[in-house]
Amino acid sequence: MAAVSFVEERVMFSPHLPTDVNNLLQAAVAVSSVDQNKAEALFIQAQSLDVHCLQTYFALYKFYFFQKRLVDAERIVISGLEEAARQGGFPSDYRRLVLNLKKWNLYANEITLFYLYTLKALAFIKLRQGDEASAQLVLSHLQQLDPEDLSGVSVILDLAAGVNE
Repeated sequence: MAAVSFVEERVMFSPHLPTDVNNLLQAAVAVSSVDQNKAEALFIQAQSLDVHCLQTYFALYKFYFFQKRLVDAERIVISGLEEAARQGGFPSDYRRLVLNLKKWNLYANEITLFYLYTLKALAFIKLRQGDEASAQLVLSHLQQLDPEDLSGVSVILDLAAGVNE
């Protein structure tokens, strides 16, 4: 009987994730609590392997966020928004999207949903940075872009309301 080896999946990413990218992301997640430098290198390596893979942006900005490296997290969020918009064929600036809501279906696919979810992450980062005005701006636009609240923007709105109180 042949030996079977497998990588324990700690995080479920997109089912369409290339195997090599997934293996790097899983390794990064596995080591992230004990060796942040190695984890960061693995996350960056995964992103370098496939710069169009949106899940690498997600993993990297979440890593930076949990490391309290909010400037780095924001940088990756913005890059992720730009890549999603490029792939989806729509403007990356959420303010431009709101101006012509009927033209864009942001519930169309994984790319557009990633955009909404990542825009929510931007609002949360702004809130954590103490920039309530910028967070509110993103949140108000996100409510218009995501009236069904598929991104979970209502959770961040509640947090922002608590900060303002």
